[in-house]
Amino acid sequence: MSTTTTNPVTHWDRLIRYVSAKDSQTRYGDPIIPATDAKNPDIDALALKGGLRVKVLEGPTPVRAKPTGEEDEVGRLLGPLTPEDVAVVRCTGLNYRSHKTGFDLPANPTLFLKPRTTITDTRHSIPIPPLAQSQCDYEGELTIVIGRSGKNIPEASALDYVAGYTCGNDVSCRDWQMEKPKAGMMPQWCFSKSFDEYAPCGPCVVSTQVLGDAAGLGLRTLVNGEVRQESNTGDLVFGVRRLVSFFSQGQTLEEGSVIMTGTPGGVGLGFKPPRWLKDGDEVVVEIEGVGKVVNRMKFE
Repeated sequence: MSTTTTNPVTHWDRLIRYVSAKDSQTRYGDPIIPATDAKNPDIDALALKGGLRVKVLEGPTPVRAKPTGEEDEVGRLLGPLTPEDVAVVRCTGLNYRSHKTGFDLPANPTLFLKPRTTITDTRHSIPIPPLAQSQCDYEGELTIVIGRSGKNIPEASALDYVAGYTCGNDVSCRDWQMEKPKAGMMPQWCFSKSFDEYAPCGPCVVSTQVLGDAAGLGLRTLVNGEVRQESNTGDLVFGVRRLVSFFSQGQTLEEGSVIMTGTPGGVGLGFKPPRWLKDGDEVVVEIEGVGKVVNRMKFE
């Protein structure tokens, strides 16, 4: 894993958004990690425990936030991004060698889009609308946060446009994705994955200065405590540099965009019989060096 960039984007190592324990104001912060947790901090657990302190950050956007010199205490952890912070959610299909779908691995990255209204907080219940409840699924994904706008970005300088990484869950509705009476003659991904709050992210954004190109990171997805997905970002067909470069060819990759990099094997669809999510199920996506995003499904 590369741990350097030639042109760092951020003024923080880890960015969280939180409600202050002091005055209930929502702020950005760079968590002050205990030495015993420095290598692989569990921000979610530290926040739940209480007493987590941060270096306060301020700025017009999360990416551009800078230290103020003040410290604060976290009362409640939110997701690091709001829908207003995100230009668009770009998603990558079929990007793990272990993700057995019956499709051949693509020669180039496969792109689909989710609107920014899919972005929501960790520890927030995901509303599952009635038409999406019969085949509700999860997809744990390393998620890239773009820190600088760029177009036709060379792979060699791709990290100069990346602010960092967060954990994401590409919540999915498989019947509207795959079944011809609903999806049409070809599988479609946009409608089936674009319901409000279908892209929870958290617990923080970890900068490229800490994680470099995010290669070789362990990834797990748990449903009600049961491990369903267990892989490593080394199994990605197309890594961070390739995705950032390719998705910027002929089109501007805007600051604030996020790129979900794909999911490994172990999704509910892949079991025989399939193991769909049910009302109240808790899904945890955990990535080494980043932490975990935690959400329950709430059938409306």
